[in-house]
Amino acid sequence: MGGTMTAALSSRWPVPPQDGYTVDDLFTLPDLPPHTQLIDGSLVFVSPQRLFHSTVIDLVVTGLRATAPAEMKVRRQMTVVLDRRNGPEPDISVVRTEAVTGPDVTRYQAADVLLAVEVVSPDSEARDREAKPHKYATAGIPHFWLVEMTGTDQHPVVRVYELDPVTKAYALTGIHHDRLKTGVPFPVDIDISADALKEL
Repeated sequence: MGGTMTAALSSRWPVPPQDGYTVDDLFTLPDLPPHTQLIDGSLVFVSPQRLFHSTVIDLVVTGLRATAPAEMKVRRQMTVVLDRRNGPEPDISVVRTEAVTGPDVTRYQAADVLLAVEVVSPDSEARDREAKPHKYATAGIPHFWLVEMTGTDQHPVVRVYELDPVTKAYALTGIHHDRLKTGVPFPVDIDISADALKEL
């Protein structure tokens, strides 16, 4: 019975290579679930989204697009290639317009990303708070935002970080509770209150 179960599992899930997967594998392995990410050569499958996660992404994307300059585009849940063993999928990215080469684009290079945003979910808390910010900073992405649910009214709080070019680490530049107002990567003013979230 054990052999049968092992055979069934191996036919359902791919056996990882000895040195882990690469970004090329992420785009060529058949039948991977949507929004699969590659972190340190391992495939990471995403749990079903909660309503908070989805609506916060909508709220921030809409706010960013309202003031984004022509040379920048706002994208949601697209793979960003950091190196050959890391292809995470930020919830939101601001990329250089020249990187948007057509409707068949499946990934962006880290050098083309100006802002990565992660909305924390219970199943991805450690990745969103620790692993991904470290990797984004190492790859040279200049800005990072971390969005979490806070308070009894369950509205978002946004922590804004900027890359320190000397330490290659993010430094916290602001914590925003009801209104997200910042000048980087371009002037942004977004209502992130509980009422704004409920309107979506």
